[in-house]
Amino acid sequence: MRLDIGNALASVTDPGISTEELEELDNAVERAHDRIVEGMESDEFGYTSLNLPDSTDPDAIRDAVAGFEDSEAVLTVGIGGSALGAGTISDTLGSNGIRHEMLDNVDPEAIIAVLDELPLAETTVNVVSRSGTTAETLANFLVVRDAMEKAGVDWTERTIVTTGDSGPLHELAVEHDLPKLHVPEGVPGRFSALSPVGLVPAAIQGHDIEAVLAGGQTGKESLSGSLSECPAYAYGAVSYALDERGASINAMMPYAEGLETFAEWFAQLWAESLGKDGKGQTPARALGATDQHSQLQLYRAGPRDKMVTLVRARDRTDRTIPETEIEDLAYLGGTGLGELLDAEFEATEASLAAAGRPNVRIELDQLDEEGIGELLFAMEAACILAGELYEIETFTQPAVEWGKRAARGLLGGGEFEEAEAVASKEQHIIE
Repeated sequence: MRLDIGNALASVTDPGISTEELEELDNAVERAHDRIVEGMESDEFGYTSLNLPDSTDPDAIRDAVAGFEDSEAVLTVGIGGSALGAGTISDTLGSNGIRHEMLDNVDPEAIIAVLDELPLAETTVNVVSRSGTTAETLANFLVVRDAMEKAGVDWTERTIVTTGDSGPLHELAVEHDLPKLHVPEGVPGRFSALSPVGLVPAAIQGHDIEAVLAGGQTGKESLSGSLSECPAYAYGAVSYALDERGASINAMMPYAEGLETFAEWFAQLWAESLGKDGKGQTPARALGATDQHSQLQLYRAGPRDKMVTLVRARDRTDRTIPETEIEDLAYLGGTGLGELLDAEFEATEASLAAAGRPNVRIELDQLDEEGIGELLFAMEAACILAGELYEIETFTQPAVEWGKRAARGLLGGGEFEEAEAVASKEQHIIE
């Protein structure tokens, strides 16, 4: 992975980082790196996420998915980190003839539409929940199980479970002898992509999950106490520094359809990890070149409160644009769609810089297994580094837990004071 922060420097953009400030930032990165290494070496909660390229056992994943080779589809039932990592990896690498769908919300119309389209007898259901009690995940799984039973499909022959060592989902897996994998200990869900949580669908689709982990290992080996030697840390540090200087929004804009889910994954990682104590950079999602025709107007000419992260692969499959007799379009004939996309990428980058708007370029060699593994690891390391610089508790999510307790109380799952707060909402209705 290669990172270019030239368009985040004060000599180019406002806000920007001066050369002197980069040197100060480098000293802070060195201290943060020492703390991160300490946490990794002691398998401390959260920090041990960066050990997953070594600790994840690909053979265990392959053993668990053996027997599902006849799948025409994989249906991941999870939410947040229990789904987005898997979606990112599968969407980046492609279906290999086995489509991947996610039920990561409880919108009944969307659930019905997905289930109506799937060949349930040839669908593998991949249920993921650390606790085994996540309301949305368990509700969706019950709906899927019911749909399979009504279609005459034995759901116990089509289901694989990834969960903890206790809880109702674990007990269900034991009762029905379902293939079961473990959510890694000490790893928050949003940091678990390089584990069974994120790798099961890719394994069923026939992708090289060892190569995904090897990409993560490449990222791990690049960790260094100097941001000038570590792209992951440089990204986290520059994002933090730009936020401190007013760029409180980070627009993640990959130039690849396959990375659209990655932008969703990044948004959760960045928001849930760093949004604490009145701090944190707000992630936004965009897709190049599509959003050059929509969001770019705001990023270039709106408030100076944004940085834009542009992501692309340096080597990609291309498709030649046919020659045309239309004079105004003749310049396109004989070039490639990939060439056009690269031109759009570089035009966006230059447009932002010309307007003095900070942007950062991330480049992968290829959008393959190693490439996505390295990218996922790098963003996790960047996030952890940023958390150290913000001096916050990166691995907790108290605001999320508050909402979960409120929802459970409203549904009769216990008495929670958070649910009482819902009833006390002040109303000012206009009809």
